[in-house]
Amino acid sequence: MELSNNTILITGGTSGFGFEFANRLLALGNTVIITGRNQAKLEETRKKLPGIHTFKSDVSDPEAIAALFKEVIQQFPALNILINNAGEMRKINLQDPPIGLNDITREVEINLMGPIRMVQAFLPHLKKQKNAAILNVTSGIALAPFPISPVYGATKSGLRSYTKSLRVQLKNTGIKVFELIAPGSGTPLNDKFKGLNDFDDKMLMDPVKLIDVAIKGLQNDTYEIYPGMARIIRVMSRLAPGFLLKQMSKVGAEEMV
Repeated sequence: MELSNNTILITGGTSGFGFEFANRLLALGNTVIITGRNQAKLEETRKKLPGIHTFKSDVSDPEAIAALFKEVIQQFPALNILINNAGEMRKINLQDPPIGLNDITREVEINLMGPIRMVQAFLPHLKKQKNAAILNVTSGIALAPFPISPVYGATKSGLRSYTKSLRVQLKNTGIKVFELIAPGSGTPLNDKFKGLNDFDDKMLMDPVKLIDVAIKGLQNDTYEIYPGMARIIRVMSRLAPGFLLKQMSKVGAEEMV
């Protein structure tokens, strides 16, 4: 896919993968739009990345998505690429009584329902474009459970399944459907796991290098992109799923008792 002269919307663009995507795609000569829930962080990102366009929006809110669609399409009718990147990852002990029925599914609203609703809102517009693409950011944890983050893993597995189905349903359209299966990376998402037993932050991939791989994957029409350790997890999930689960279960084991 040609990655210049596009109009690209990235959810969760103020930090982590979203920020790195915005930085690289701007440099490649694209019009880049990012969303975020925090206006101060959006303003800060605008200073760091001159030329970026920002919209305050929450992917867990269907009404916010509908409003975002109207505003973005009105101002940027050439929009042809959607990157569903916004996400939240928590360490959760499912035996913890204070976790309420609404709070326990917060990641579902953000990580799974958010991308599904974003696609549903923007799909009719994207189908009208000559060249269009959707990139959903999942995780190596979509391939193997990570017990310390049970809800996050469930959302990424669900998003992976949805993305595969979406690709099949859109095969006769001009929309390419990509998935970035991201390994653990040195982003704020993983800060909360540092210090847990058996969590080696030296294994985290540099987000700049990860996005380099993602950009090349998009340019080469690689529909499933596996950077770094994600390639190993992919193989292990097929050859030794029990061993892989045992290893993943060691991280934060003392907090799940």
